[in-house]
Amino acid sequence: MSYTNPDPEPERTPGLEPGGGVPPGETPPAESSLPGAGPREVHNPPKGWGRTPLTLILVLAVLVAAFFLAYAITLMV
Repeated sequence: MSYTNPDPEPERTPGLEPGGGVPPGETPPAESSLPGAGPREVHNPPKGWGRTPLTLILVLAVLVAAFFLAYAITLMV
């Protein structure tokens, strides 16, 4: 694996102040990429919603709808 410095001569880079800062209005230099920043995660793939939370949400939605339906029927009577 070879590493090449993306900015070999920082003193000669245009748009930088002597301390390495960027003056107002200038675009800062791009960051270098990090190939292989960490191990590839294969042991925990996303699987979406679990059955229990989805079931609880659906039951709660049905109960709320039934309450409002019953309330509307009692107002009509």
